[in-house]
Amino acid sequence: MSKYVAAVDLGATSGRICLGWLEEGSLKLEEIYRFSHEAVNKDGKLYWQWDYIVTEVIKGLKEARKRGVLASIGIDFWAVDYGLLDSANNLINTPRCYRDSRADKYFEAIPKELTPEYIYGKTGIQFLFFNTLYQLVAEKNEGNLNKANKFLMLPDLLNFILCGSQTNEITNASTTQLLNAFTKDWDWELIERVGLPKEVFPKLHQPGVFLGNVRGFDELDGTPVYSVGSHDTASAVAGTPLDESGTSAYISSGTWSLVGLELSEAKTNELTFKSNITNELGVADKVRFIRNVSGLWMLEESIRYWRKAGNDLKVRELVVEATNLPRGRALINARDPKFTKSGPMPEWIRAECQANGGFVPETPAEIALVIFESLAVAYREVISELEAASGIKVSQINIVGGGSANELLNQLTADATGLTVLSGPTEATALGNLIVQLIALKDIDNLQEGRKLIANSISQKVFKPRQ
Repeated sequence: MSKYVAAVDLGATSGRICLGWLEEGSLKLEEIYRFSHEAVNKDGKLYWQWDYIVTEVIKGLKEARKRGVLASIGIDFWAVDYGLLDSANNLINTPRCYRDSRADKYFEAIPKELTPEYIYGKTGIQFLFFNTLYQLVAEKNEGNLNKANKFLMLPDLLNFILCGSQTNEITNASTTQLLNAFTKDWDWELIERVGLPKEVFPKLHQPGVFLGNVRGFDELDGTPVYSVGSHDTASAVAGTPLDESGTSAYISSGTWSLVGLELSEAKTNELTFKSNITNELGVADKVRFIRNVSGLWMLEESIRYWRKAGNDLKVRELVVEATNLPRGRALINARDPKFTKSGPMPEWIRAECQANGGFVPETPAEIALVIFESLAVAYREVISELEAASGIKVSQINIVGGGSANELLNQLTADATGLTVLSGPTEATALGNLIVQLIALKDIDNLQEGRKLIANSISQKVFKPRQ
């Protein structure tokens, strides 16, 4: 009988529950349950459908349980978002979406003596308007922090619901811009100087820690819950079969594109600061040396726009059509923060192309190609910045996540960077989640062995740069 482990993998537009097991030297993965979700606008505020997400996760885990006894459950989520519990352990309000505009004005409202250089030097985190730091300053000004007893990142909030744990996993906590990149603990000095209450921040734990057994969910009761790289990108990087040279870059390609290197320690120098490179913590004490690019969000938001207009387009169809179009006619700045917002994305893209004085895309496929070519150029720029800041000459690129199935984007990336691109696994996040659980269960010795197992369990496609 197989030993099943369950990976709960929550992204910003969908969630799924996967089962993993070892079989004849390979790691097997099966998606058991999937659901879609989206942030909803209520009175001008953007909220997650939290109760719905929790209900769907439980449904999915119960479906997984039908396959057999679950040896463990591990949960990964997107970054920066959180929930606040009161003294009775009830949510004070529904978790807000990081794309909500409330933190915008607080981005610049941090006390002037807390300079960007000071904050970055301590946390190593790039400055983005939605960082948890600014969300919590907004929360303080709304009066909610006065009622709070515990602050939990969203994967940890779900762990709490399942098994009662009230600690924060370190890879996701590192995205808050409130964790010290060098002590790997909350930066208590920064928290105090910003004016946030220290008592709401719980203890931290590493990936691979037993958190408790499920309680209150019928047939799931008694199932062990283990921490994983609870930031989905931490799990995705753990699930990337990087070579051991340390010179492979990775792109976790999905709603966001996270372009990075894996380092042994954080780098917070003048160059990394100016390049706005982030130092997030990873599995096995690694550092994810990363730069965010808006990613396939631009295409996802465009598809939503077209569907509202009655045009039900599919990504695969757009990729096929775009492949046959002339290249190099128009580019946008895929690193511009305006392309991270919700709104009429095709109109914004056309407007920027028009402002640039060149070709203006009209059809969905033309807009898709502009997105793909612009992303490839952005990847080239970011990799160049990472090389300069780290002193590492990148030898190849591993693209993982859902976006790695986009062969056009993979080829454009190889062409733009002049580097060989290896695609896959598409399920890097779930696989990274699973191997951390298997390490905790002592079925795998370490991260290196887990990555070799993944490499032996998948087939990667190679894209060479074209002249």
